[in-house]
Amino acid sequence: MVGNGSLSGAVIAVAGAGGPAGHATLVRLAEAGAVVVGADNNPERLAEAVDAARYARGGATVTGETVDLLDLQSTRDWAARIEKDHGRVDGLVHLVGGWRGSATFAETDLADWELLEKLLVRTVQHTSLAFFDVLQRSDRGRYVLTSAAGASKPTAGNAAYSAAKAAAEAWTLAMADGFRKAGIAEGAEGPRSAAAILVVKALVHDAMRAERPNAKFAGFTDVKDLAEAIEGVWSKTAAEVNGNRLWLTEKP
Repeated sequence: MVGNGSLSGAVIAVAGAGGPAGHATLVRLAEAGAVVVGADNNPERLAEAVDAARYARGGATVTGETVDLLDLQSTRDWAARIEKDHGRVDGLVHLVGGWRGSATFAETDLADWELLEKLLVRTVQHTSLAFFDVLQRSDRGRYVLTSAAGASKPTAGNAAYSAAKAAAEAWTLAMADGFRKAGIAEGAEGPRSAAAILVVKALVHDAMRAERPNAKFAGFTDVKDLAEAIEGVWSKTAAEVNGNRLWLTEKP
């Protein structure tokens, strides 16, 4: 039986739910009592993550759906289905990732940018546009983007990756301003819903540690700690988190 938790009754969608961070997030949100709806482009990985979350919290409602987040209409349809099925949507956690880099700046391959622009920017554009109005209809709507410290301090070999992350952050901050203005228009003192950015240096999980037992992973954030921080976004008011970067690693 599902008891009360910090997110009891909340309906939260997770984009990019099939990766290690998505796996940990689905488990954490289910343990907190949320109804969780995951999406990924890999049905096998998604099914594993959904099963793990259901097992971690007996009786939890956790579902998964293969969604093309590179198609705006498909993303809008996904948001609409969640709201129709559950009556509302209280959050969208955006975990779609990807990385490409080079040894030096001069060796940067612009094909990396073409790929990362789709994975790290286009998907954010689509989920934010698809869920903006839906989240405003919730009394605790949250849009949570996971980003990287490199967006604020790019390194020579990570030009494409850092630029894509910075663009995704800027887009999310624009969404946050949209929430702020919508709240004011409704007569509230601040935003009713919020868009926030969780910043890590990089992520680490158990499989990575097993593959590299001697690695230090200094400054990395464990995916379980990221999931805990994601849950914590709902414990703060919309005004506290809207438009803010919440740092899980040292600021550069």
